[in-house]
Amino acid sequence: MRSQDHDRLFLSPPHLGRHEMNYVHKAIEDNWVAPAGPNLTGFEADICEATGMAHCVALSSGTAAIHLGLILLGVGPGDEVLCPSFTFVATANPILYLGATPVFVDSEADTWNICPERLREAIVDRIAKGKKPKALILVHLYGMPARLPEILALAAQYELPILEDAAEALGSRFNKQPLGSFGTIGVFSFNGNKILTTSGGGALVTNDAELAKKTRFLATQAKDDAPYYQHSQLGYNYRLSNILAGIGRGQMELLEDRVKKRREIFAWYQEHLARLPGLTVALAPEPAGSRSNRWLTTILLKPADLEAAPGQALATPETVRRQLETHNIESRPLWKPLHLQPLFQTAPMYGGEVCADLFARGLCLPSGTAMTDVELRRVAEALAECF
Repeated sequence: MRSQDHDRLFLSPPHLGRHEMNYVHKAIEDNWVAPAGPNLTGFEADICEATGMAHCVALSSGTAAIHLGLILLGVGPGDEVLCPSFTFVATANPILYLGATPVFVDSEADTWNICPERLREAIVDRIAKGKKPKALILVHLYGMPARLPEILALAAQYELPILEDAAEALGSRFNKQPLGSFGTIGVFSFNGNKILTTSGGGALVTNDAELAKKTRFLATQAKDDAPYYQHSQLGYNYRLSNILAGIGRGQMELLEDRVKKRREIFAWYQEHLARLPGLTVALAPEPAGSRSNRWLTTILLKPADLEAAPGQALATPETVRRQLETHNIESRPLWKPLHLQPLFQTAPMYGGEVCADLFARGLCLPSGTAMTDVELRRVAEALAECF
């Protein structure tokens, strides 16, 4: 069968139900459509309960949350911020917003997250150059917990505040502690492709009451406490609307179900693709004591296990992606490392071989929580044609 025979199978589409409509209808009936209201405060309370954090500020995007988080950590023009190279560009863009410089660090091969050994190398070298980094952005890629004991120890040793980018990791845990709760500031995304969505949105969490207060202030145009509109510093229009927060409230009720389903999808792929030569379902096993939400199931191609027919090239992520497209199945390459992006070509980089290899061999498979067994088999059969 080819593309015209099936409906489009997307990578990670939104999965909405009836829960969300109750909150949205209530907001409309009560005329609470502004970036304030009971859904907004309720959504923030739901996130606090799920993460164990004392304070949450719901925002217009995860990117906005990273931007404000860096401001709160004192990042400004001329500063340097440590950041993994293997991540989505939204992790690093706010560093540039502030006139600072990202210092990229390679991944390690097990979790694909920032490598503690390379991280130490980067910290020591930047300090030797007279440029101690202002902060560390810690990402949990595809929902997989990073090597937290080593990374937290390094941050403590060198007194580096951590902004924890858990945009892809809501519902993931390390030693039973939710990801997003290990840093001074944690960040989540509720974009349409995430495990839970508000269509577009994000959140900043912290245990520091003063940081939360400053976040709300900056996110609402930094309006001074006055009876008229007075502004003493630069602010932003970053608050989430009460209607979108209503979608979030309904979605938060389903978090554990959604994590369970994503993990089942990962396990299904792992079992049913095991017989295919030339690929492996990647990012397994999880570090001891951790739980990944398995936001996206990913595969790595293993060219050494393949034997091309005469005159035929070996499979690559791009040839596999195109083959899946003929079946109307969406897949995507792994994140292209940021140190390979033209935007960041002058930024310092420590290592690079691991994340470059992952990008060269990896692909993300459809992983939406509404997928059926029939759709999963459809992906597996299309992949079998490639190998």
